[in-house]
Amino acid sequence: MIINGVTIDATFAEAFPMKATRAIITAQNEKWALIAAQAMTGFATSVIACGCEAGIERTLSPEETPDGRPGVAVMIFAMGGKGLAKQLETRAGQCVLTSPTSALFAGIDGGTRIPLGKNLRYFGDGFQIAKVIGGKRYWRVPVMDGEFLAEATTGQVEAIGGGNFLVLAQSQPQALAACEAAIEEMRKIPNVIMPFPGGVVRSGSKVGSKYKSLGASSNDAFCPTLKGMTKTDLSPDIESVMEIVIDGLTKADIDHAMRVGIQAVCDLGAANGIQRISAGNYGGKLGPFHFHLQEIMA
Repeated sequence: MIINGVTIDATFAEAFPMKATRAIITAQNEKWALIAAQAMTGFATSVIACGCEAGIERTLSPEETPDGRPGVAVMIFAMGGKGLAKQLETRAGQCVLTSPTSALFAGIDGGTRIPLGKNLRYFGDGFQIAKVIGGKRYWRVPVMDGEFLAEATTGQVEAIGGGNFLVLAQSQPQALAACEAAIEEMRKIPNVIMPFPGGVVRSGSKVGSKYKSLGASSNDAFCPTLKGMTKTDLSPDIESVMEIVIDGLTKADIDHAMRVGIQAVCDLGAANGIQRISAGNYGGKLGPFHFHLQEIMA
C-alpha cells in the first residue's frame, strides 16, 4: 500500500488491556485549568517506570463543565484498577487540590466507581462538608483561597494501551514535522491520549536487553546510526524514525486516531521526505489487540 508516495508496511501495532478513567478539572480561567491538568499528567508517559500513562484529552468550554467554568479533561491509564485508583488520588491531591481556583469532577459516569475527592476531603481536617446534588456527592474542602470542590468518585472502565505507528523519514526535522501534523489531527479525536512528550517518542523500545536488570531496550532495528551494526529495518535513505503511541477507551477509538494521524503524515508525503509508515509489535505475544496498518488505512 502506497499513499502519496509513502509506503504503508504490511504490519500491525500490538496493544494490551488497561484500566482507564477521566477527570474534569475546572478553574477561574483556562490558563489555570491547563496548569493543573499539565501538573496532574506529568511524568506519566509509560507504565514501565511512571506507574501510569496520562494526558490531556481536550479543553472544555464553560458550557461543557459541571460548574460552568473553563475546564480540561484528563485521562489516566494503568495496568490494573488498584494502581489506577492510587495514581488518580495521588495526582489529584498533589496537583489539583494545590492549584489555585481548581475544582475536580468525574469524567466518566459509568463503570466501576473509584475515589476522586472521597479521600481528599480529609485534608479539610474535619471542616469539610458534603453536598449531594442530582444524586452525586461532592466534597467542599476549605483551603486558603476559598474552597476546593471535588466530586466524590469517578468511573473506571476497560481500556487499551499501546496503539502506535512509526514515521520513517529522510531527516530528523522531516520526521518531527510529520509527527506534529499527526498529533494536531489526533488531538481532535475523543477518548484517546498520546502520553509521550508532545505526543511523540523518539526512544522506541524492544522487549528485553543484554543487561539483565532491564526489561526493555532501544529498538536497534529502527536506529539509523546502527544500520551497519545490527539487523536493520531501515533503507539507506532513512535517517530518522519517530513513534506515536496511543491509549484509548476502545479499539474503535484507537483505530480512528491512527487513521487520521497516518493520513496527516501521508498528506505531507514523499515530497517532504516521508518514506514509510510502520508499527511496533512483538509477534503478537504482548497483547491481544492488533491494529493492522493497511486495514486501518483501507
